[in-house]
Amino acid sequence: MTAPRRARPSKPATIKDVARALGISISTVSRAMRGFPEVNNETRQAVLRTAEELDYQPNQVALSLVTKHTHSIGVIVPNLDYFFATAVRGIDELAIEAGYTVLTCQSNESYGREITNTQRLVNSRVDGLIVSISSATSSLDHFRRLLQREVPMVFFDRVNADLEANKVMLHNYDGAVQAVSHLIEQGCRRIAYLAGPASLSISNQRKEGYLGTLRQHGLPVSDDFIVHCEFDREHAYRATLRLLDGAERPDAIFTVSDRIAIGALLALRERGVRVPDDIALVGFNDEPVASLLTPSLSSVAQPAFEMGRIAAQLFVEQMNSDEIRPYQTVVLKPTLMVRESSLRRR
Repeated sequence: MTAPRRARPSKPATIKDVARALGISISTVSRAMRGFPEVNNETRQAVLRTAEELDYQPNQVALSLVTKHTHSIGVIVPNLDYFFATAVRGIDELAIEAGYTVLTCQSNESYGREITNTQRLVNSRVDGLIVSISSATSSLDHFRRLLQREVPMVFFDRVNADLEANKVMLHNYDGAVQAVSHLIEQGCRRIAYLAGPASLSISNQRKEGYLGTLRQHGLPVSDDFIVHCEFDREHAYRATLRLLDGAERPDAIFTVSDRIAIGALLALRERGVRVPDDIALVGFNDEPVASLLTPSLSSVAQPAFEMGRIAAQLFVEQMNSDEIRPYQTVVLKPTLMVRESSLRRR
């Protein structure tokens, strides 16, 4: 069947216009556009060509009532710093390829705001959620209720082992092992850790890697060398001053993020501490600013864009599966980027 060329109408075309142009029923056009197998390929192609020529745009609201899907994904992240902004770009790229729209909200590290964002996105009839949990989240009940209702969900970066869902995360333990092992190779023996909030899984995983590496090399573990602080430059600055004013000064600092490493660097400069000669410094995330600092910052890089793409891929696969599939946990490998802040002169 060959569709005749027709001038586009002055007002938006409807499904009736497509059917009239081809001399077929509205129901046939509808089934063809939705890919029903009883419509032969020649008719389907004719319908698609004619719809394009007439600039017919399906009514997504009406279509969602039929299919029960809106082809939209709600994304909740703690903030839109470099790491999360890059991860969201990865989510968005895969989502667009799969025909989905992404709606992104920030919790701003607030438990209450995370709950509000979750409710609003669900009320907006998104098909499901991709989430990185806030550092202040004290209960997972708002997520558990959605999972019990079989709402598709994927958690990334900041995940929780108690939630039965698809997850994408970094091997945080290995990232810490790489950072601390490098500092030990540079001759450091009193290595401190500027951690994130004590409730945050990624901070604790990196802490375990830090502790495990010290023990493996027979180095002392001191509670005085582990300081928890918020993901904030000012908090990191004050935490570093506490380390410098302690009974024993560290000769290296490993931080849970580059943002905290920058706060530490400011404090070290203020006290006249030479980096890396007096105290070596390693961050985590490898944000673009790391290579622009003086000295340039050694940091553990994590593939944020890839993490976002994989999270979106798991979501789309879950949406398109006709059967219950076992949940997956995808673990990505970090890479230490060595720069001036941790390279000791030999």
